Amino acid sequence: MEFWLQLQQRLPPLAFDAIKFGNGLLLLLLILAPLERLFALRRRPRVWWRRPDLATDLAYYFLSSLLPSRLLALPLAALAWGLAAGLPPGWGDWSQALPAPPRFVLAFLVAECGFYWGHRAMHRWPLLWRLHLIHHSPAELDWLANTRAHPLDLVFTRLCGYVPLYLLGLAQGGPGQLDTVPLLISLAGSVWGYLIHANLRWRWRPLQRLIATPAFHHWHHERLAPGQAACNYAALLPLFDLLFGSYRVPAAWPTRYGIDEIVAPDLAGQLVQPFAGPPRLSETPSGLRPD
Repeated sequence: MEFWLQLQQRLPPLAFDAIKFGNGLLLLLLILAPLERLFALRRRPRVWWRRPDLATDLAYYFLSSLLPSRLLALPLAALAWGLAAGLPPGWGDWSQALPAPPRFVLAFLVAECGFYWGHRAMHRWPLLWRLHLIHHSPAELDWLANTRAHPLDLVFTRLCGYVPLYLLGLAQGGPGQLDTVPLLISLAGSVWGYLIHANLRWRWRPLQRLIATPAFHHWHHERLAPGQAACNYAALLPLFDLLFGSYRVPAAWPTRYGIDEIVAPDLAGQLVQPFAGPPRLSETPSGLRPD
């Protein structure tokens, strides 16, 4: 612990965070790569380091770990300041008076509902889909596919979950003030995301309506036929898909993943592609993911 404190003091924040997230990547690799070998949904002849697009997804891992939190800092601080100035005094006192466990559970439910609708909007609105299609571009799923997401995609979805927390007084961070509630919610969703994207044949049938599983999320990445509706938008709680009619977990597994839109083959091209106009379609287009 002392070593890490000294290292944090000596290094610029960005460099220290890169080392910290590099250790997190190693831990994910040590846990999930063996699980994918033992419980593989689809057997693959290659070893993980010969995986297609490995360099791109590793770059996405660090980009998505380092950039969105920095992009979110200013709007969230401005939101907290604006609410503090515009809402009646004591607006959030009711939530701060709650014991920590029920306060976190309530905040978690509110944020998950916001994430659900933010994610669903990504599939429904063409301008947002341009950002989100990057995440749906892999034709195969494994734990590292979770990293492939445009930074602005992550910023938008997280804002959809965090804004209700601040409006309800369940999060009250401000300049120089750390609120652990959004931090813990983001951490839980990020870690779980690697599991549900993994190449694992896990269904957890007694729990599959209570918590997102690989089977649940793999169907979200199914390559859709023309006019077919997307499903399973929730990050952690299928409850919201059940409530809003988007839950679908058939007995089988998807036979195809990915999208019909053409995606740039490299990281730089994918980062600028959403701003270059509507994506071109392949010969068998399904177009925008219908809601």
